[in-house]
Amino acid sequence: MKTFTVLFVLTAVFYLTACNTMAGFGRDMQKSGEAIERSAERH
Repeated sequence: MKTFTVLFVLTAVFYLTACNTMAGFGRDMQKSGEAIERSAERH
């Protein structure tokens, strides 16, 4: 039972950090897209 609990906690931590990483990646991509859009509007 103790092993299961440890594995569950480690898996939960992994998924939570992956979620934060993907959210940050999404924000970065959005900012990049906005910069490209602004550049295209100027030309």
